[in-house]
Amino acid sequence: MSRRNVPHAFTAVDSQARPSELVEVLKRLTAEPFYGTYKQRLRNLLRARPGGRFLDVGAGAGDGALALRTESGAQVVGADSSLTMATAMKDAGLGHVVVADGHRLPFRDSCFDGACADRVLQHVEDPARVVDEMSRVVRPGGRVVLADPDYATQVLDIEDQHLAAQVLRFRAEVNLRNGTLAHRHAGMLAARALEDIAVGAHTLVVRDPTAVDNVMGLRSWAHTAAARGHLDTADADRFVVQFDEAVSAGRFTYAVTFFVTSGTVPVAGVPAHREGIDRWRNALPPRPSPRPRRLWPAVRRAPTGRPRAPESQRGESDEAHSRPLRRAR
Repeated sequence: MSRRNVPHAFTAVDSQARPSELVEVLKRLTAEPFYGTYKQRLRNLLRARPGGRFLDVGAGAGDGALALRTESGAQVVGADSSLTMATAMKDAGLGHVVVADGHRLPFRDSCFDGACADRVLQHVEDPARVVDEMSRVVRPGGRVVLADPDYATQVLDIEDQHLAAQVLRFRAEVNLRNGTLAHRHAGMLAARALEDIAVGAHTLVVRDPTAVDNVMGLRSWAHTAAARGHLDTADADRFVVQFDEAVSAGRFTYAVTFFVTSGTVPVAGVPAHREGIDRWRNALPPRPSPRPRRLWPAVRRAPTGRPRAPESQRGESDEAHSRPLRRAR
């Protein structure tokens, strides 16, 4: 099977024949309980508060951004490279919307309290560049949260496991630009010096494909691969037959794991894990200053009024003795 990339519809929404249908797909996904659960976790990890300012990169139809605004009272900006999606966000009532490419966010440095990208990095041309941009626009101490499925974790129970593997590999390696990247998100954040990094795994398990088939299209994946030259048509037909047989027999199982990864942009000179210690220490009453101690032998005044070091220290510059010494902490 060839591994030539076949762009996914969400890679270029506005170039699709009916882009508005993709808006409806996102809305149906949001209504699924599994998606609601992991999305809630993503929003919690942003630690949004009233008065804060947050960015949703690749915000799609805006459901996540609207939920974050409602739950936290923060200002939320939705950014998407698709005009279709931006229009859907505005129509849904999100007040701050921008058409923008995640590789080149049109915001100044450190202007947000947090940023998230939900099921975005799997589609973009350069995921590292998008993470760079998200880190750039978030202030020190702010949060960056990423979420994506990792299609290297897929399993599918049909009779022919070799055929299942072919179809799943098409989904992971051909149909998506970065379908197997999500388990490496933590490393991407660590490489950019983010701290307080956490990874959560959320596994989608599908036993009844009719519940999500209208949004994931599981049954159609084999014919999609065949239509694009990555699978024989006869094999695609056989896949559908075995798919339906597994459903009828009650054995059908499909699963894939989503990774939700978060980190904190470091405060300059203060590691994120020390911030709590420093806040606790600063809340203590100040300690009284110790009585000054003589730190070197008495010196006699030179005619110019500058202190003059004793003969035993003349090898060093007089300036070295005119500077105050720091107490060891």
